[in-house]
Amino acid sequence: MSQFATGVVVVTGVERSTLVGFSAQSFVSLSLSPPLVLFCPQKTSTSWPRIRSVGHYGINILGAEHNVLSDAFAEIGSVPDVEWHASTNSGAPILENTIAFLDCSLRTEHDAGDHTIVVSNVNDFRVCRERDQPLVYMRGKYGTFLERPKDEE
Repeated sequence: MSQFATGVVVVTGVERSTLVGFSAQSFVSLSLSPPLVLFCPQKTSTSWPRIRSVGHYGINILGAEHNVLSDAFAEIGSVPDVEWHASTNSGAPILENTIAFLDCSLRTEHDAGDHTIVVSNVNDFRVCRERDQPLVYMRGKYGTFLERPKDEE
């Protein structure tokens, strides 16, 4: 599966006024009507149960320069000291300088091997940096999206 490029997100929540989160590359838009997305935390995740218990959370889409942030949120049991503010919709944490943010609530979960498939309602969406490139992960490395000029299409 390393031959398939994916975007990278950080799923965030607040537990007793403390930021909780984890990096995920298994994130996809599932439905436009109603707006649904899914992501797949590992069953060994210590962060997802804490976020799930609150019932609402944020999905922060990372920009090309966020590889260090992604790595920091990928460490089990660790949350980096980062700037964030609460969304106006649910209070879910919006990480500073991400390119987009989805304010979500849990719809359903499904067992899937060593991961859980989490289907989420998208209650609000904000594009923060419309022209910036996303962080991409492929073959165990970070990269960016390369747009083809129109004359090459």
